[in-house]
Amino acid sequence: MKSSQKSRRSFLKNAAVLSAASAFPSILTKAAVPGTKALAAGEKVNLACIGIGNQGGSDVKSFAKTGLANFVAFCDVDMGAPHTQEILKMFPDVPRFQDFRTMFDKMGNQIEAVSVGVPDHSHFAITMTAISLGKHVYVEKPMSRTFNEVELMMKAAARHPNVVTQMGNQGHSEANYFQFKAWTEAGIIKDVTAITAHMNSARRWHGWDTNIKQLPPKEAIPSTLDWDTWHGVTQLHDYNHDYINGQWRCWYDFGMGALGDWGAHLIDTAHQFLDLGLPSEVSMLKAEGHNPFFYPQSSTILFRFPARGKMPACDITWYDGVNNLPPIPAGYGVMGLDPNIPAASNGASAAAKLNPGKIIYSKDLTFKGGSHGATLSIIPEEKAKEMASRLPDVPPSPSNHYANFLKACKGEEKTRSPFAIAGPLSQVFCLGVLAQKLNTTLKFDRKTKQITNNKLANELLVGAPPRKGWEQYYKV
Repeated sequence: MKSSQKSRRSFLKNAAVLSAASAFPSILTKAAVPGTKALAAGEKVNLACIGIGNQGGSDVKSFAKTGLANFVAFCDVDMGAPHTQEILKMFPDVPRFQDFRTMFDKMGNQIEAVSVGVPDHSHFAITMTAISLGKHVYVEKPMSRTFNEVELMMKAAARHPNVVTQMGNQGHSEANYFQFKAWTEAGIIKDVTAITAHMNSARRWHGWDTNIKQLPPKEAIPSTLDWDTWHGVTQLHDYNHDYINGQWRCWYDFGMGALGDWGAHLIDTAHQFLDLGLPSEVSMLKAEGHNPFFYPQSSTILFRFPARGKMPACDITWYDGVNNLPPIPAGYGVMGLDPNIPAASNGASAAAKLNPGKIIYSKDLTFKGGSHGATLSIIPEEKAKEMASRLPDVPPSPSNHYANFLKACKGEEKTRSPFAIAGPLSQVFCLGVLAQKLNTTLKFDRKTKQITNNKLANELLVGAPPRKGWEQYYKV
């Protein structure tokens, strides 16, 4: 343990020095190319997709539907898995790779943009490589797994202003985004003092043994899986099936739990248009089933944001866990209840279970909303009817999130969730996960970006040192 702490402190010091550097040298590969080229009208974007199964596969299909992408390379650590085979059968002629580094070395000059649809712990190295090579990058949410990695990604993007960036919180290009923007500009949403965000669906780790004493036992590695490359910057683990195909989200070593998964779909617009930035304090109010390895069965996390200009201080309270429902205000109505819960066979009403969503409390009004692109409504209904004539028109979205990214690559639009906007939002989740992992209250200095009341937590902003051979991605 002492050796581990010494190693972390050493890396922390090195990272602080590296982060303070004013230059951003390219991560060297044979494919390094300067700048980005403008695309002609009607020309498709040469897109390489890294991660083509599960969510990555969904991203491939969504990019294909825009009609704006020309797939030039597919990369996945398991090209033999059923979920990757589906995409390969749809696009059989696209060159394929198992290691993103090999892909960039061999095809870098043919790639204009990349999508990154891989587990949270693998976002960082791929994204930093892409930016250093002048490639536009679409990365799934959250941007990365540690606070410092997100910080370095934002710095890299800032030093390459010609590179288009977008985080994959898809609702940021749908109705909720344009409604929240219009209602804020019109003064309908103002003086917000509290937000409740809730995700009460069952998660993959629910029901696991919370008295766990060690990580899962070693199993045989599937013959088609490049287990070494799957780890990216993280330290090597013995293979177990409970690490892959979405199970990675369960573990502190790899994923960001329910908060990292759904937070970006619930509080993204409030975070942007209320200019929340980073919190001054994060507190665990509940951590049922807390253990050192995987996420709690239920979590209640309080994020405190100070006053910003004329906007008052605002608290966000996060609830996850099947039976960890937030308080429901009078006049909420039934639209937020899960329509998939059948009535009991004896005629009794089913237990109330909310769809993922949020409740926004201002000094004068209360709003309820769902996830992703779902729009807000004013509650109670009587108040909504009274306000109806004063609500501004909300413009339709000119492009979905995938088309927005590709059109931005072509110079036709600007991305709605670039790293400058998505980065601080992702860092909110990183701080929340630290509070979950340590089951404590963290006080955070928004100016210095340091945790002031917990030395270990402050070191964990950087995280464990990258494994040997992956250090270069942190040299900013």
